[in-house]
Amino acid sequence: MFKRLDKRDSDTLTVDIEGEPVCVPAGASVAAAVLSHGLIPTRSTPVSGQPRAPFCMMGVCFDCLMEIDGRPNRQACMVQVEEGMRIRRQQGVGG
Repeated sequence: MFKRLDKRDSDTLTVDIEGEPVCVPAGASVAAAVLSHGLIPTRSTPVSGQPRAPFCMMGVCFDCLMEIDGRPNRQACMVQVEEGMRIRRQQGVGG
């Protein structure tokens, strides 16, 4: 569904997305990494359990909240991937 437009060779790193090792471009946001990997939805809402996924990609809407390295409620669009990072869907309020 999502793919990178630039085809330049770039550095990659490995992150853990839902227990699966995935190579992602260095410098990408967590939201971009999970979307390009096909992880949709990325969270569920606390009240109704409705699925959500990154929307604005600039830190305004909070639909991209995920658990990153064991910490819930992180805005995935505002966090840059790091080697070995553990990324999980967030269920409800998280944590």
